[in-house]
Amino acid sequence: MKHISKILCSVAVAGLSACSTPATAPDFDRLTADIVKASFRDEGMAKVGRLQQDEANRACSSADVAGKPLDAVAASAIQDASRKTLKLPTDGNYLGDWKEGEKIAQSGRGLTWTDNPTEPNGGNCYNCHQITKDEVSFGTIGPSLYNYGKLRGVADRASPQAKVIMDYTWNKIWNSRASNACSNMPRFGHNGILTEQQIKHVMALLLDPKSAVNQ
Repeated sequence: MKHISKILCSVAVAGLSACSTPATAPDFDRLTADIVKASFRDEGMAKVGRLQQDEANRACSSADVAGKPLDAVAASAIQDASRKTLKLPTDGNYLGDWKEGEKIAQSGRGLTWTDNPTEPNGGNCYNCHQITKDEVSFGTIGPSLYNYGKLRGVADRASPQAKVIMDYTWNKIWNSRASNACSNMPRFGHNGILTEQQIKHVMALLLDPKSAVNQ
């Protein structure tokens, strides 16, 4: 903390009268926020407003900085609030075209200052997951999704088990914090990163028995 204090005190910012006065945690929070805000500008479709955290992000970030899990009450509140944002497919159909889903999983484009806002975003799914056995470049932040549908027995889509798995998977993609308060997974549906049709395609990639994922 002393080392951090020396670094931060070297930066002149409004609100801290002198570094000789001991700074508190809120002081450092404000200082950090000011430094970050001063380092960004609106550019293309990327706006400075993205720096504003919602309650879930603030709570989870604070817990992460403190090096301890979020307390159960706060976690439950985040999950309850997130469940209220869930929206199932409007036409009742969960699965699209798995080949289109693979394209979305492979694409990391979208939402940066160089992207065209009229073009569809990608899911960048391989950044965190193994998905098909043929792809050799993938991240390990999230669990492997290879054989996702096969392992969960959803070949018979009319079965009660398949409905449970499809609901869970859809909700996980739509807003992952409905089941894990501090999930690192993007809230694809809730934040408008992917459209409903795109989510259907990703669902098919994971659950269609013919998909490369389930071979």
